[in-house]
Amino acid sequence: MKTIYLDNAATSFPKPACVYEKLRTYLEDYGACPGRGGYAMARQAGSVLEETRCLLAELLGVKEPNRFIFTLNATDALNLAIKGVLVPGDHVVTTVFEHNSVMRPLNRMEQLGFIRVSRVGGSSNGLVDPHEIYRALTPRTKLVAVVHGSNATGALQPIESIGRLVRQHGALFLVDAAQTAGAVPIDVHKAAIDLLAFPGHKALLGLPGTGALYIGSRARLAPWREGGTGIFSELPLQPEVMPYAYEAGSPNTLGLAGLRESLRFILRYGVAWVRTHELSLTEYFIKGLGRDGRFVLHGPSSLKDRIAVISVSLQNVSPAVIADYLDRYYGIAVRAGLHCAPGAHRFMQTFPEGTVRISPGYFNTLEEIDTCLQALREAADQLFENQVRVESAVPERNLLPYAKAGEAY
Repeated sequence: MKTIYLDNAATSFPKPACVYEKLRTYLEDYGACPGRGGYAMARQAGSVLEETRCLLAELLGVKEPNRFIFTLNATDALNLAIKGVLVPGDHVVTTVFEHNSVMRPLNRMEQLGFIRVSRVGGSSNGLVDPHEIYRALTPRTKLVAVVHGSNATGALQPIESIGRLVRQHGALFLVDAAQTAGAVPIDVHKAAIDLLAFPGHKALLGLPGTGALYIGSRARLAPWREGGTGIFSELPLQPEVMPYAYEAGSPNTLGLAGLRESLRFILRYGVAWVRTHELSLTEYFIKGLGRDGRFVLHGPSSLKDRIAVISVSLQNVSPAVIADYLDRYYGIAVRAGLHCAPGAHRFMQTFPEGTVRISPGYFNTLEEIDTCLQALREAADQLFENQVRVESAVPERNLLPYAKAGEAY
């Protein structure tokens, strides 16, 4: 049974064919360490990093490619931004919809008494009012952190409106673009973004272990890690020149070689095309399932206010059981649980079990969405209407531990 992959919010799959093709070439022909030698192979490896930075700059409307710092993933980038900017006594404004990669660093710093945090709610659809952000600002507000596209509700926040108000106040604006970089057009200047964090392995169609943080000219960060940079080795402290100020140690050049190819692929077709395709699949799914009153669809009703992330609930049935049913009988890969965003689920009143998340991507088709709709209806027939016990619905293994697994599922 061929897998129907609908978990692109976690990581995209498959990758473009050009990514697979170029990775072997890199390993066989110029797999040296960039910046650690003047010979041809090292120069070739170094060009991978610089070309990838230039492609990111083209994608996101940035004039200075060296303002992109390569990281392990979006979590790494967000930690660099948050812990590099904040000092004791600072105030932060964020939302209840944030991923744990934002909430946990802020929660810890708040628990330790270093900072204060204000968390703004939203509408019933999960959308944040920019003026609520503005009203939460204080004279001590250093940072405003907002997730662009929620991985739990699918809501697409109005970052341009928020960014203008934050810039007017004088605070720094951090945007978590984990779900949107590569899937939604972003211009850091139009949105007045000071810090933009994103992974390479989601909508950018690259490999795990890659990501980046854009650092605008208004932001001053303390280094998150310090060490070798290949140049400026004589300095006793981390050099202040970008990007070396924040890139210590040997980079994941293989992963960035894959990201370079996936960026070329995306730029060839354009992010607007990607968004149109993914929203067409999202609309088809929502219309198809919306006619079935047994399911609850969470998030915005308007397509312009959402990304290709769909959260679904079925009354009295654990999301983990539904996800397992889809996998077991149809080979459909979706995610169940809290999706590392417990605040969003508390807001949606789906805590602690969460929802079933369906996230179509670039390579999905309408036929696959049809199969998923059929599978969900059948799961509802078996698990809801007939009130089948979990043990008899899926006799091969006991699913009861998964019912409370949340984000660990």
